Amino acid sequence: MILGGRENWLRAKGSKNESKVSFVELFFDLVFVFSISQLAHALAEHFTPMGALEAIMLIFAVWWVWVFTAWVTNWLDPDRMPVRIMLFTLMFAGLILSAAIPEAFGEKAIFFAGAYVFMQVGRSLFTVYALKNASAANHRNFLRITSWLVLSGIFWISGALMEGETRIIFWLIALIIEYAAPALGFRVPGLGKSTTADWDVSGAHLAERCALFIIICLGEAVLQAGKTFAEQPVTPLIVAVFITAFIGTVALWWIYFQFGHERAAHRIEHDDTPGSLARQAFTYAHIPILAGIILSVVGDEFLFAHPRDAADMHAAAAVLGGPAVFLLGNLWFKGVTTGRPPLSHMVGLAGLALLLITLPMVVVYQLGILATAVLVVVAIWEFASLNRVVPSARSTGDH
Repeated sequence: MILGGRENWLRAKGSKNESKVSFVELFFDLVFVFSISQLAHALAEHFTPMGALEAIMLIFAVWWVWVFTAWVTNWLDPDRMPVRIMLFTLMFAGLILSAAIPEAFGEKAIFFAGAYVFMQVGRSLFTVYALKNASAANHRNFLRITSWLVLSGIFWISGALMEGETRIIFWLIALIIEYAAPALGFRVPGLGKSTTADWDVSGAHLAERCALFIIICLGEAVLQAGKTFAEQPVTPLIVAVFITAFIGTVALWWIYFQFGHERAAHRIEHDDTPGSLARQAFTYAHIPILAGIILSVVGDEFLFAHPRDAADMHAAAAVLGGPAVFLLGNLWFKGVTTGRPPLSHMVGLAGLALLLITLPMVVVYQLGILATAVLVVVAIWEFASLNRVVPSARSTGDH
């Protein structure tokens, strides 16, 4: 029966499929290819302090709805028909949410907020039902989560019905509620507080889910560079910009994927409180990684559109800001999962900061080349230093 045997909707602990990312999950992620593209274009078109604030809020919202779903499918088996139908339903709502992103603070606010609240509350209610007879502790846990999401949903919908600064304030309150909830243990009067024991997660599954999401973001960078290059007249300068954008994206991939997510999965699998560590490493630390990639896409658009313009703080905010935010996120992520923030990342951040001195002397494309050079140095440094110790890291969880 479709709605029967809810115990079978859960992933089988200890089985070979416990940490497997299913094709349904990958299909679900396709909606977020559209989301990331919309976010990058919206930020590029409104690259102002207010535009940046709005983009940051939307990034926080898009990430939150995705990562909550990733946590849910850590327990529920996407290959079970009811769970699969739930994911397809979320996909449709996610498509509406993504389509509304460019006008989320305008005429399509109610579409964005409505789709978001439907995804968050609807998914949580489904999980409450799925866990009712399968896991008493997690059932209560998701009752708490649903309560918090209903509370934030009131502010999302109310904000969508407002205009201007009032909408921004209401939506900021909604985001604060949602992001504070895990840190507060989703405490609800009468239902108590979640404990670390309630978050028995598969580190390998969460690591792979987040890694695949980062691939989606990097894919947007590759697609945008290729699309823009195809539309430009072929000149030596445009070819140089294209190569710079591509090498920069490869460096971002290398910095994140060479060892980072693999060590994180191993550490979480062997940690006494895997839920707490996963929350820091994946739920929170990946936000600046995502934001850094999106900002880097905007930086690449600057390189193609204004390569010979004098580099100023406006251009530097994207061209240098993207790599800097990305490195900050990786510094946090790797520091949490290894206990030792990578020196290469700190030096890279210092290098990007020093490039601000060059602004009066360089044009935009030259600034892009310098920023990419810093990322390449960080990638090579990390590879050279960790390649010697990663075998032992896999067995001990450290590096």
